[in-house]
Amino acid sequence: MRGIRRVLPPLLLLLPLTGAAEITLPPLSSPLSTSWTGLLCLGIFTTALLLVILEEFIDLRKSKPMTIAAGLIWALIAWSEGQVGYPYVAETAVRESLLQSAELILLMLVVMTYTSAMTERRVFAALRGWILRRALNYHQMFWLIGATSFLISPLLDNLATTVLMGAVVIAVGRENAKFVALGCVHIVVAANSGGAFSPFGDITTLMVWQQNITTSTGDLWFGAFFSLLLPALAAYLIPAMALSLALPAGRPAAIQAHDPMLRGARRIIALFVATIITAVAFRTMLELPAVIGMLTGLSYLQIFGFYLKRTHPSLSAGEADLEALSLPAPLDSRRPFDIFVRISRIEWDTLLFLYGVGLAVGGLNYLGYLSIASELIYSHWGATAANILVGLFSAVLENVPTMYAVLFMDPQMSQGQWLLVTLTTGIGGSILSIGSAAGIALMGQARGVYTFFTHLRWTPVILLGYAAAVALHLWLNSARF
Repeated sequence: MRGIRRVLPPLLLLLPLTGAAEITLPPLSSPLSTSWTGLLCLGIFTTALLLVILEEFIDLRKSKPMTIAAGLIWALIAWSEGQVGYPYVAETAVRESLLQSAELILLMLVVMTYTSAMTERRVFAALRGWILRRALNYHQMFWLIGATSFLISPLLDNLATTVLMGAVVIAVGRENAKFVALGCVHIVVAANSGGAFSPFGDITTLMVWQQNITTSTGDLWFGAFFSLLLPALAAYLIPAMALSLALPAGRPAAIQAHDPMLRGARRIIALFVATIITAVAFRTMLELPAVIGMLTGLSYLQIFGFYLKRTHPSLSAGEADLEALSLPAPLDSRRPFDIFVRISRIEWDTLLFLYGVGLAVGGLNYLGYLSIASELIYSHWGATAANILVGLFSAVLENVPTMYAVLFMDPQMSQGQWLLVTLTTGIGGSILSIGSAAGIALMGQARGVYTFFTHLRWTPVILLGYAAAVALHLWLNSARF
């Protein structure tokens, strides 16, 4: 994405055609980055980012500080530009940032709605019950949980995978805190690694894919991300093997969990796959934004939800009596499927966070800070070193703001370099527990057992997996550079 001041001149040439008054552009050398407005905006963003990093410790949802920061940053920019007679420039710039954020938010909205629908149809409860019924020892359960996390996160996304598999680990290890702690570290690494090689596996990969990046070595199309499979596997297996050496001996107590899926569950899974295919087809064959295909796919679920609602079995007389007494009737007969209830129960904190961080980083880009950072990092250090360092930054700064910053910088890189930064920000979020939404969510889910310092003990072997993944990508995908 280019700075708004670079794209305004050709756009403003059209204004005389509409009878607009003559407009004079502000000077391109406007030193906003060194003004008190720019420095104050930078301070506001830094404070908000610090509060996001400390979310688990202060119990403040990450969307709140970032949404406020976005509003304050653009208010200060608009006021500053208004003082010198150029308020329209800030308006045009914020609309550009808003458009980019809206595309990602709507795309995530569809993914989360399908996830919510599958949760309501008890798809994940059935998977959890199947795992819990296996008569496995701790080592076997450890590898089954990790492999499952790695394999389903490319489709389900790493956050939902972590929450699902975290519940399994906590249930299996309810009498063994050491297994729970090691299992949680394992899940975060597995889910983040699995999400790194699929556009739908992580918010950061989704951001890169929907950006429609074109390089001298080819477009960054959907299938290109799967070239990261083996590097992502290395990032997962190296820490996993080290963690397995510390597992306790023995076998967890048997858990008899039977959670059958509800009517229509398998068809909703199929519709989700069809939605992804539609989005890819819209992007690759029709050259339309992927979000249009995803929203079209949401209509599949809406129509099927209408069918489920119209064919929903009525309560029998006995079940109606149970309902009146507030006693449980069979789940599928208590309430029909309602897609708008599913939408209301998605993770709105994440969506609002994406809005806030998108606009806040867009504001810093307008002020010139990202151009300075790009010049410092990419021009002086080179793309490979810069992208490796960006992944390390994501362990501290959280990977979503980090990737937003890279996309706004828009460095001129090959396809291999864009895949490298996608890989490093994805697996770099595993280095610390606060580096990704998956780790933050699991610290809350296994509070007191899986902590920042529990994860920190295994940071050296996670870094070893990180280095191996980068080296493997540079070797296997050298033709893309």
